[in-house]
Amino acid sequence: MSVLSITFHCTKNRLEEWENYMDETLVLMTENLMDVNQYMLSEVHSDYIEEGKNYNLLLIFDSDDLREDFIKSEMENIAERVASRFGAEVMIFNTFLNPKKMKL
Repeated sequence: MSVLSITFHCTKNRLEEWENYMDETLVLMTENLMDVNQYMLSEVHSDYIEEGKNYNLLLIFDSDDLREDFIKSEMENIAERVASRFGAEVMIFNTFLNPKKMKL
């Protein structure tokens, strides 16, 4: 199992548009990903962020190779689509999670 955490940070002035985009477009893109077994899209609560909001997409793959393939192809497509629509108003941060122990 291989896990990728994608955090999207959206500035305050584009929150409503970003939330609509997530609900209408990002979810559909995620549902159509062939190599993703499971996912979770979350709103991230943080006491320390005041200039916008974070959202997280947690993707679970069968292997590190599938995760790597996703980063090289699909992640680039997602990042390009988000950048063309939102520019610097939505920043994307990838975190590779390499489980030591788990019980899912």
